[in-house]
Amino acid sequence: MSKLNKLGYIFSTNCNCKNVLKETFKKSNDEIVQELIDSGLKGRGGAGFPVGLKWKIAAEQQSDEKYVICNADEGEPGTFKDKEILVKVPKKVLAGMAMCARVIGAKQGYIYLRSEYIYLVNDLNTVIDEFHNDLKELGIDFNIKIFMGSGAYICGEETALIESMEGKRGEPRNKPPFPVQIGYLGKPTVVNNVETLVGTMIVARIGVEAYKELGTKDQRGSKLFSVSGDSPKEGVHELELGMSVSNFVLEYGDGDTKAVQIGGVAGFCVPRKRFKETIIGEGNTTGGSTMLFNSTRSMYNVIHNYLDFYAEESCGQCTPCRVGCQQLLKGIEAVKAKKKPEKYLNQLLKLAETMRVSSKCGLGQSVTNSFTSIVNNFREEMIY
Repeated sequence: MSKLNKLGYIFSTNCNCKNVLKETFKKSNDEIVQELIDSGLKGRGGAGFPVGLKWKIAAEQQSDEKYVICNADEGEPGTFKDKEILVKVPKKVLAGMAMCARVIGAKQGYIYLRSEYIYLVNDLNTVIDEFHNDLKELGIDFNIKIFMGSGAYICGEETALIESMEGKRGEPRNKPPFPVQIGYLGKPTVVNNVETLVGTMIVARIGVEAYKELGTKDQRGSKLFSVSGDSPKEGVHELELGMSVSNFVLEYGDGDTKAVQIGGVAGFCVPRKRFKETIIGEGNTTGGSTMLFNSTRSMYNVIHNYLDFYAEESCGQCTPCRVGCQQLLKGIEAVKAKKKPEKYLNQLLKLAETMRVSSKCGLGQSVTNSFTSIVNNFREEMIY
């Protein structure tokens, strides 16, 4: 598939969440889980783990308490889609949480909200109160509260998020065990992204077969894209997964696009020569950030900004990430200043790969995505 299809499933206001839940709850938990698995829906926060499988594992755990957490931290640079969802269709998020709670057997849920989104709290609490009334009418015992984050990028990682909620320093945990086994307060916990939860409602509303018609074999469904950079159409757009970058650029570029960063800082930078062959949703992140750069942009400055961000936001827990981010930043500065030869870039690429395989969490592991793709495709801009 190479066409670009604009969709409206996520922000559609003709979805009566209460009625969708009522119909969905007529099915058994196993049936709900199987439909999600069959739909191919994957997490929309970036990692892309199958949603049905995550819920299934959590449901199988024996525990007196379980939790559902909506990850609304949204700290990835270039990403602002979750905020739009919480403003425009918050009940879809709450309904997705309630569906998960029914499946896994949870009675308490939390929205982990990015600290910069504090201005949303009053309106969200009003919607939550209304939704609690809907749940009472459906006979569902499930309560949702908002938990404010503290402005740390690393807390977008689910285990660091849980550590933060427990009043500890926001640092990733060792895996296994995974949160679905031992999560918040030591209990089985499902952590899903805002858009992911809306995706479960779309599957419930339109059905598995209709959902599977959208996207590709690797990534089913639609996706919100936060478009920014050198684009005349900046903003949040819902598109069908499976479009080529060339078609995306044709729609959202400014006529002089030389690179597209897919998936935010943690994603991949696609150069102009690979626009046609690169399909969004196949082999790249589900994060949703798409930053467009035209010929006036220095890709050295771009990667420098990325590394500066990574060095600042690294929690410092593991050496590969803590030291690696700093050394990559110092390394490209040295090459640019002619203090190191061009071939030193090859050593930095090896360091990035080492970080990918040895860092404890996704922050250090994903540095290699943007670093390698920019250095390999825009090497001359790293030097001159």
